[in-house]
Order: sequence, then structure tokens, then C-alpha cells
Amino acid sequence: MTQVPIDPITPEAVPAPEGPTQIIDTAYEIGQDNINYRRRFVFELDIHNVVFSISALGVVAFTLLTLMFQNTLDPFFSGLRDFLTANLDWFFLIVGNVFVLLCLVLIVLPLGRIRLGGPQAVPDYSYLSWFSMLFAAGMGIGLMFYGVSEPLGNYTAAFDGPTVGPDGIRTDWAPLQGVPGDAEGARRLAMAATIFHWALHPWSIYAIVALSLALFAFNKGLPLTLRSVFYPIFGERVWGWPGHVIDILAVFATIFGLSTSLGIGAQQASAGLNFLFGLPATTGAMIFLIIFITGIATASVVAGMDKGVKLLSEANMALALLLLVFIVLVGPTTQIATGFFKNLLAYVEYLPALSNPLGRDDDNFRQGWTAFYWAWWISWSPFVGMFIARVSRGRTVREFLIAVLLIPSLVSTIWMTALGGTAISQVVDQSLRSVQDAALELQLFEMLAHLPLTGITSLIGIVLVIVFFVTSSDSGSLVIDTISAGGKVNAPVPQRVFWATFEGLVAIALLLGGGLAALQAMAVSTGFPFAIVLLGACFALVKGLRAEPG
Repeated sequence: MTQVPIDPITPEAVPAPEGPTQIIDTAYEIGQDNINYRRRFVFELDIHNVVFSISALGVVAFTLLTLMFQNTLDPFFSGLRDFLTANLDWFFLIVGNVFVLLCLVLIVLPLGRIRLGGPQAVPDYSYLSWFSMLFAAGMGIGLMFYGVSEPLGNYTAAFDGPTVGPDGIRTDWAPLQGVPGDAEGARRLAMAATIFHWALHPWSIYAIVALSLALFAFNKGLPLTLRSVFYPIFGERVWGWPGHVIDILAVFATIFGLSTSLGIGAQQASAGLNFLFGLPATTGAMIFLIIFITGIATASVVAGMDKGVKLLSEANMALALLLLVFIVLVGPTTQIATGFFKNLLAYVEYLPALSNPLGRDDDNFRQGWTAFYWAWWISWSPFVGMFIARVSRGRTVREFLIAVLLIPSLVSTIWMTALGGTAISQVVDQSLRSVQDAALELQLFEMLAHLPLTGITSLIGIVLVIVFFVTSSDSGSLVIDTISAGGKVNAPVPQRVFWATFEGLVAIALLLGGGLAALQAMAVSTGFPFAIVLLGACFALVKGLRAEPG
């Protein structure tokens, strides 16, 4: 495989296409708007003048203001989250459906034969390494945090059925109309609703962003940054303010989407350490964890993609597989094995109703769960999409979409079936109320407490949360650095350290300023404008694919 060598100090944008592709002839040269500062052996910077300056100043200002007024911001963040999810739930649902339909159509169309990087390009990573990296970066912390709590919470709400307050408004969190008093029906609906949040829809969002970035970088020779995707719409103007706005939105969305995940991971890791070792699960403990793990992530960022992110991702996938196999073997094995297929069928059955944006009365579920999730996935999409694009050169569009869309969806289904199904079985069949009554961040460890080798499996769970934390942080830092460096894929190390540090600081500020509500509020508020950006990316992607030779 022939590639353009990437110098560690003055890198080119991306490897040259291999074979005939539709190269876009642009007057823009990567790095032409960058500020360069070099002091050999001391300090180096290579940053996009506008994008880095506005993004960095905005993030620093937000962090300082949140820390200064932390005692008064809790009601603001809670109100912001509730307002956005209550008024924009229909929009998020429609946008999510558009992404799924486009991905499925591209899989079956002849456009799926196009190879990212050119007809002669060869994949940079094996299937194992490729899948490990995209999955660990995609939603690892979320699967650990919600793997038990969401199926169990959905089951309880569905089994109890809808409750209506004196004003005639539903006050429960049950999906759809629930299945009151029907244990098996409630189990099916609970798992269908959970899979709905973790399967096709989130991965289609990631896939659209990743495929768009990979196509315009590897096949058309543009910088690996979000603005390049919009060249078919804006033309040369994409290198001016329209492009600046797109990239700045991408940085903000990524920062706050990552901070949400880092805050959630810190809560669960702290709860696990308290459960296993009796360490205090206080805000101070969570802040210490964020600082400690951000330090590890920074070291991984300095080590680079192959030495840091790749090795950590593969190690974490091995640990996750070990925990999954253990739960399947010592838990309700038959129920898990048969439940996988039952849950998939239930997902297909309930998918039209769960994805319907209009005429529903399950406001709490639709707004509190689905709208938040869709905004969270969208805010994550620049980070996950660019990261997946960087490691997916050499794959065909069809191969890419099947792997990125379908395989992680099936793995998420297996994960939720094993962990969530075991927890539901413990509550329903064994009447273990401690699992159901535990706080969200503790339910995983309460479930493991009723299985053999509790100490070992709980420790593995904590390690998984921490390493997923690290892989998310270091992957996100590499991606944000690429955007803020004008598309350079190997910018100087100090820039990566800056972004890794501020990801942790933003998470700390949000935890102090409003806890989980603040984390969710910022994910939703940045997810909304970026959802509009992604709709434009869908149009540009199709136009770009149709222009490819053959």
C-alpha cells in the first residue's frame, strides 16, 4: 500500500487516494489559515486561527463561569434540559429516522461498491483492531452505566403501566402504553425500548458522519475536517466563515458530548469503588477520578493512535468479552440465549411505534430517554465519526456500513440482553429488590453481587468503566485537535494535551454546577444545532458518492 508519509511536525492532510477517484480541485491548502509556532525541543503549536481561538476561548470561559457560579446553575441546567427535550423531541426522532433510512439504502444501492481511499486502497487495520477501536470509542461508558439500569427501569415502568396525575398528564416513564401486569410482555417491551436506544439509530448517526468524512478526505483529497463534507453545498466558501461555524459547532458538540460521558463514567466508577472497597462516593471522589483518569488519557494521547488508543481499545474489548461470557454462563443462561432472538423480534415489532415522532402520550419516556439519547449521540457524532473515519480507510461503503451499523447493534443487543436480562430475572424470578432499589450507578454492581466471584467481576466492571473513560477521552482529544488544526491529522502534542485537559475540566465544572442534569443539558443543547448540520451532510454525502468514478 502506497501512502504519503506524514511528518510528525508538518503533516499532510491524509494519504493520497489509490486508484481513480473524483479529486476536488480546490485552491485551499491545508494549514494555510493556521498559526504556527515552533521552538524545537520545547513547544510547538499548529492551530487554525479562527476555529481554535473561538473554540478554546469558549470552552475556557464556560469552564470558569460554571466553576464561579456552580451554586446557582443547577436550576438553570435542569430547566434547559427539560425545555429542549420537551419541545424538540419530535425533531430529534425525525432526524434519527432519516439517518437510519439513508444508511440502509446505501447498503443495497450500487454506490455501496465504492471503496474509501480509492479502488486500490487496502485497509489500514485488521477487522479485530478496527472493530475494537470503533466500538470502544462509540459508547463503551454508556453500555456499562445503562446496561443494567435501563432494561430494569423500562421493565418496572412497563409492568406497572401508565399512571396519570390529577391534571390528566402521564407521570410515569413507561414506553408507549406499557404492558400492565404482564411480566413477559413487559420484559419484551423493556428490552425492545432499550435496544431501540442502543442499536440502529445511534450507529447510523455515527456512520453518516464517519462515511462523509472518509469520502471527502480519502477519495476527494480534502482535509479531514467537518467543513470538507459541505464542499458540494458551499464550494470554495467552505474555507471561510460557513466552514468556520461548522467546525466550531463540531468542537463544542464533541466537548460537551464527551463531558457527559466522562461525568457518567466518574459517577459509576466512584459508586463501584464504594461498593467494593468502601471508598467514599462523594463529589470530591468523582473529581479526583476525573483528574486521575484524564491524566492517563493524556499520556495515551501523547503515545498516539497505535500505541495508545489501539492497545487500550483491544484490551478493553477483551475484558468486556470476558465479563459478558461470565454473566452468560453463571446467569440465567437459557433465558439469555433465547432472549437474544426474542428481544430482536420484539425490537422489530415495536420499532415503528418507538420511532414514531407524533401522536404519542408517553412524554416522559420519549423526552427524558429518547430525545436525550438522540441529542447525546448527535453531539458525540463528530468525535466518533471522525475517529471511525480515520481508521476505516480501505473499506467499501457497503462493508463500512454493515460493520459500523449492524455489527455493533447486534453486540449492543447481546450486551443488554445478558446484563439487563439477568437483572430482570433476579428481580422477577428471585425477588431481589436490592437490584431494583439501588441507584442507577450502583445497579450493575448489585446485579454482580448476586452472582459468583463478586469481588473479581465488580473489579473488572470498574476497570472497564475507567478504560472506556480513557479511550473516549484520548480518542476525543485526537479528533478535536484535528478539527481545530484545520484538518491536520498529526498536529503537535501540546494541542492534544490542551484538549484532553479541558475535557476533564468541563466534566468537573458540570458535575459541580448541576451534576447529571448539567451534563445532559449541555449534550442536548449542542446536539440540536449539530443535528441541522448533519441533515446537510446527508445531502452532500449522496452527491459526493454519485460523483465517484464508476
